[in-house]
Amino acid sequence: MYDVVIDFPKFKVGVKTRGERVVEIKYLSFSVESFPARTPLAARAAEQLERYRDHPDATFDLPLLIEGSALQRGVWDAMCAIPRGRTRTYGELARELGADARAIGQCSGDNKLPIVIPCHRVVAADGIGGFGHATSGYLLEAKRWLLMHEAPAFELRP
Repeated sequence: MYDVVIDFPKFKVGVKTRGERVVEIKYLSFSVESFPARTPLAARAAEQLERYRDHPDATFDLPLLIEGSALQRGVWDAMCAIPRGRTRTYGELARELGADARAIGQCSGDNKLPIVIPCHRVVAADGIGGFGHATSGYLLEAKRWLLMHEAPAFELRP
């Protein structure tokens, strides 16, 4: 199913490729077995994700297949514009894009390339919000870890 599964401190990350593009990055529970890359592109993706895991300022240079509606692509572009260590709320993005905050949350949860498209930087007005269509469990732990990983420049919200 995945072309590589790598370890992060609170979760695992699976990467799928198709041809010469990364098509999915998925947070997985710790119970999933890690394994080395099966393709050169998966090895490149794993190397870049591990570099980010170790240094939050790492950048990505991966050929991505990004498929989605106009709204989804707009939301994902807006997420990519959020600097490391900063957050925006679902409501802020909704006002900026002329959409409903719940629609922004749906687009965030539908992001197939998390970390590279940093949906973890979008939070609720009153807290961390959901993550990957989940409101509890290891996915929220993953979001907390990602935000704290980027914490040296993190702007706390009330």
